[in-house]
Amino acid sequence: MKAYWQLTLAQLRIFARNRQVLFFTLLFPIILMLALGSFLGNSGGTSISMAVIDHDESSASKALLSNFQKNEAIQLDQSNSVDEALDELKTDDYQVVMEIPKGYGKHLQTHAEKSKALDLPVYYNETNASASQLGLTVVTSAVDQVSKNIEDYSPVVAVQPKGVRALDIGYIDFLVPGIVAMMIMNNNMNGVAGQISAWRERGILRRMQGTRLKASTFIAAQITARVLLNGLQAILVLVVASILFNVQVNGSWLALLTFVVLGTLAFMAIGFIIAGLAKNPESAGPIAAFASFPMLFLGGVFFSINSMPEYLQPFVHVLPISHLSTALRETMNVGTPFLGLWPHWLTLVAWLAVAFTIASRTFKWE
Repeated sequence: MKAYWQLTLAQLRIFARNRQVLFFTLLFPIILMLALGSFLGNSGGTSISMAVIDHDESSASKALLSNFQKNEAIQLDQSNSVDEALDELKTDDYQVVMEIPKGYGKHLQTHAEKSKALDLPVYYNETNASASQLGLTVVTSAVDQVSKNIEDYSPVVAVQPKGVRALDIGYIDFLVPGIVAMMIMNNNMNGVAGQISAWRERGILRRMQGTRLKASTFIAAQITARVLLNGLQAILVLVVASILFNVQVNGSWLALLTFVVLGTLAFMAIGFIIAGLAKNPESAGPIAAFASFPMLFLGGVFFSINSMPEYLQPFVHVLPISHLSTALRETMNVGTPFLGLWPHWLTLVAWLAVAFTIASRTFKWE
């Protein structure tokens, strides 16, 4: 046990004394988050995505839809279900959803001066105020044109706004869990591969093997030091994100830290595989980069996995970082309980088991 604690403290001292390690492991993720969060954190699309449910299906309702289609500021989709359209509204697939009620065409034909205007329910997302207000303005203008086209103008139809509340999630809320997943991957897969390869070349591992030190003690100390480092880094990133961008952890902190530990163990095991395959530190770096670079773009770090091409989806859903980033995002943004994320932690455990088995066969002391 004494050797275990001595090795753990020695590894932490190595991290503390190496300024480059401190910069890239602690400050770089924060700088990246600040840069992307400042430019993209509150960004959103300028086009208006709109869904229309036409209950009337008359020539008048089709004419109204035609007016929307001619408007270059509106991307129009027709839907058959109000509930489905509202679900997509809550996830920001649409800015507004409008219903054309039954009897719309008949109301236009029988409308008399000073009669009450027919309300067209238009739903908008209350938690996305800027896009919703822009969408309501465009839709109201288009609907108002129907009344203006009738002789002796008086309001014939009018927009009836109805707010729908969804989670208030911006790009920065999507980005921060991805940054945490990225740093876990880099610190462990790339870091372990480079460090172990360097120690082997310098003969440090051979000298350790010549002592009474057990391999299990050495690996346990490495795991403990890196889990502490990753936990500290994750907390630091989340604190900065909370202060500057008001990013909140809606779920359990225990579940969040559990995924940090699982991600650390899985990527450490992969790092040991790379260290075993690499002949020297110079080759360990390119091998680790070859493995990690595609994961940055295919693992849901900066972009949503669902937006990737269909032919990549089977491959993407196997990557450990895609499950880690999704689990962190679900825990932070949605508050999904740990047991509800069983596909993600089960996949990470599977990666850990398989990678550890391979690493135990490829690991070399010298």
